[in-house]
Amino acid sequence: MPLIYAIGDLHLDYSKKKPMDIFGEQWVDHEEKIFKNWNSLIDDEDIVLLPGDISWALKLDEAYADLRRIDQLPGQKIITKGNHDYWWQGPKKLKELNLDSIIFLQNSSFTYENVGIGGTRGWISEDVEDFSEKDERIFNRELNRLKLSLDSIDKNVDVKIAMLHYPPFNMDSTPNGFVNLMEEYHVDICIYGHLHAEGHNYVIEDMVQGIQFYCVSSDYIDFIPRKIIL
Repeated sequence: MPLIYAIGDLHLDYSKKKPMDIFGEQWVDHEEKIFKNWNSLIDDEDIVLLPGDISWALKLDEAYADLRRIDQLPGQKIITKGNHDYWWQGPKKLKELNLDSIIFLQNSSFTYENVGIGGTRGWISEDVEDFSEKDERIFNRELNRLKLSLDSIDKNVDVKIAMLHYPPFNMDSTPNGFVNLMEEYHVDICIYGHLHAEGHNYVIEDMVQGIQFYCVSSDYIDFIPRKIIL
């Protein structure tokens, strides 16, 4: 039976111009660690959820090299956007890449047997010190994108998984509007990333409002894809 894994924040860079070890020694050769662990764990029939910050590339044609490397790994991959995915384009452009094993979620969802998967990028929490009117517009837009994604999930699934890049919690660890929306849609599991180094202090992996949360930032999970228990 296929298994579902998750790992975020791959921060791939085929050009080798963006070393990640500025975030600590654990990031040295992080790409090699990810690929080695991926190949040892994941079979072709498994599903791997990738909640953003996939590639440092700025343009889609530059990101293609990194996306091809992911495409050639085992498993069916489901990708949502992160804050550093500047290469990200609309659904038509992404589909034209003709990648064999990657599905990009954008106001959409993916269903496998009894599991429905939706997601969006999310945004910074409303209680950060310099949260602006622009941030509020983006926050609300991302909420709507999550709603559209969850709306598109087949109503007959038994398990709903939401993928976010940003953690859906305020700075004081209370749940924000994304959690309330997921509760409304009876989401069972939410995975998120984004948090690195000292940011791990803000990780929440509890059951909150009936939803089980998992942080899958690659450095937080030691660059080993994390099995999601359904």
